[in-house]
Amino acid sequence: MKPLPVLDRFEIRLSGLGGQGVITLGRVLGAGLALGHGYFVTQTQSYGPEARGGSSRCDLVVSSRPISYPKAQDLDVLVALSQDACNSYYRNLKPGGLLVLESELVKQPPTNMFLGLPFTRLARDKVGVAQAMNTVVLGALTFLLPFAQQRVMKKSLEESLPEKIRAVNAKAFSLGLKEARRVFGEDAAEWKAKPSQDEEAE
Repeated sequence: MKPLPVLDRFEIRLSGLGGQGVITLGRVLGAGLALGHGYFVTQTQSYGPEARGGSSRCDLVVSSRPISYPKAQDLDVLVALSQDACNSYYRNLKPGGLLVLESELVKQPPTNMFLGLPFTRLARDKVGVAQAMNTVVLGALTFLLPFAQQRVMKKSLEESLPEKIRAVNAKAFSLGLKEARRVFGEDAAEWKAKPSQDEEAE
């Protein structure tokens, strides 16, 4: 594995509705970055009283060093899979941070600076399982995050799943990766080229 970028503190918020698999997405992404890549990672989560239809949020803090404060407040990446989530959390995205949207569920983005894909429709139409939407998101994030390695993240995903749903989710992951590469292209390259905070300080 090639040397990992040094991260001072990188904050990711995954947000949407209950039933979209936001918490599972955060757990798999966090495990991949911690166990697969070797970063320090904290995960915190919250969700509304309704299992489905209520709000759901999962925050990850990623660093090359031990993390002193586990909660995300100044987001580098916000993934919003519903309009309410986008409205609630956009204010926490730092200047220059990356906003990733479910383009068919977030009809009124608060800015024109975002990257969007129809994650739910892709999972339903291309994978045949709408519930695999969160794994399509994982594939797209693996492409977008400058420190996430495709092979490592896919292996972590497969190891976290029961065998009977492994093939479907591997397909969903590859789809998200491919669609992000196809649709985001140069915009993603510009985002991924941003230096880490440590590099900026040198």
